[in-house]
Amino acid sequence: MNRTIIILVLSFVSYISILGAFSRYMASRPIAEKLGYVPSVEVVKAVSADQKELVSAFFVTKVLLYFGGLLEKQQNELPIPPDYPAMSRMIHGAVQLDPYNMDAYYFAQSILVWDVGKVEIANELLDYGMRFRAWDWYLPYFAGFNHAYFLKDYAGAARYYEQAGRLSGSDLLKNLAGRYLQESGKTDMALAYLYAMEKGEKNPAIKKSFRTRMMAFQEVRHIEIARDHYRQTIGRLPATVEVLIQEGYLRTPPVDPYGGHFYLELDGRVATTSKFAFVSTKSVGKKNKVQGAH
Repeated sequence: MNRTIIILVLSFVSYISILGAFSRYMASRPIAEKLGYVPSVEVVKAVSADQKELVSAFFVTKVLLYFGGLLEKQQNELPIPPDYPAMSRMIHGAVQLDPYNMDAYYFAQSILVWDVGKVEIANELLDYGMRFRAWDWYLPYFAGFNHAYFLKDYAGAARYYEQAGRLSGSDLLKNLAGRYLQESGKTDMALAYLYAMEKGEKNPAIKKSFRTRMMAFQEVRHIEIARDHYRQTIGRLPATVEVLIQEGYLRTPPVDPYGGHFYLELDGRVATTSKFAFVSTKSVGKKNKVQGAH
């Protein structure tokens, strides 16, 4: 018994020593590089011994603090481009250490899907998590939404929603399984989804991210309603969002909280120049230089 305790203490001390040195090193680097180095999962597994859950939580917390620090500084612009690849690597490492870490899956769904557009990577993480968190209806719920809203894979969406409905006992989720076989990409559905995500989120930075996207989608919905009213009245799609404003179908100009400008695609779909993501100050500077050169 004493030998087991000694081994555990020595392993934990070794783990703290490595993380301490790593943290001091990263603290001396610019914020843009603070997630640039991710220790090998195999090495961390060997060092952390029975503390894998703790190390997994450390990885996720580090990503949350990094991204939250950037998000709090934004005013329609992020001060620097977030290091999304490093964030993804660290989240992958977290679930390999502790496949039951729900915060990792929640972050993947929040950021990898919405801010980075890496839906397939997020879905792989969700599928991985379902193998371990077999009781958890949230993971198939997330995957079902991704398949319907982003991938337009209605059969896949129905399969995941059926699983979520079976695990949760929710009639709503069971009904969504059938509904997503017929329709997807509806803004009101996205708003309902984001509302549920924001309500269940506890981290302030991620909660703020959801709220911002909800504001953007609410503006999209206003434009869609005005567009449909215009089409019913005039008999054709409006050419621009400005037409809707000038003709009185939109009472006030829509504002994109991400700093972009809303416009209509040729088929009438509402889009924005921001692509529903914050642009970095460096990106804006480069864009202005290119425009100035012309």
